[in-house]
Amino acid sequence: MSQFFQIHPENPQARLIRQAVDIVRNGGVIVYPTDSGYALGCLIGDKKAVDRIRAIRRLDEKHNFTLVCRDLSELANFAQVNNTQYRMIKNHTPGPYTFILKGSREVPRRLMHPKRKTIGIRVPDCIIAQHLLEELNEPMLSSTLQLPGDEFPMMDPYEIRDVLETQLDLIIDGGYCGTEPTTVVSLMEDAPEILRTGKGDPTTFL
Repeated sequence: MSQFFQIHPENPQARLIRQAVDIVRNGGVIVYPTDSGYALGCLIGDKKAVDRIRAIRRLDEKHNFTLVCRDLSELANFAQVNNTQYRMIKNHTPGPYTFILKGSREVPRRLMHPKRKTIGIRVPDCIIAQHLLEELNEPMLSSTLQLPGDEFPMMDPYEIRDVLETQLDLIIDGGYCGTEPTTVVSLMEDAPEILRTGKGDPTTFL
């Protein structure tokens, strides 16, 4: 049975943020708001929690997970990035973009694409997410809350509770935050490649 927190989207209650992060640190899987819809989150190094997210979304081993960071100071620890890539990411963060990069040794191999060894990196423009990441003091492994067979991600925290209550440890109601997922940009080649068009404007990379 999951807990359900209503957190103010502009002035998050510090007590609830601390409690949410304690749940993550203790192996919990949470649903939390971002600037591009609700997402599933857990600790990077918690295999059981990651496997639970895989089961909820029925993800195969080729899925590119995303590390959600509070700012770009964490980027170099988890991804290999050159000066050109860094400038491009800096110009689009925080915001609704996920960047696919070569993962560093700090990223567990099971989280990366098995052949390309890539990982998604993003910095959300969402106050609740930023407060959670600040309290956690490390990136959170994340995946868009879109269930198998659904055309769009889930957007209603009460519906999320009705459908997934027994599979989650916490649902954070942060109000409406849209249904469009991030725009996914691969920086693995010389020119950026748009892998998915979402909320972020892909024309800014042309």
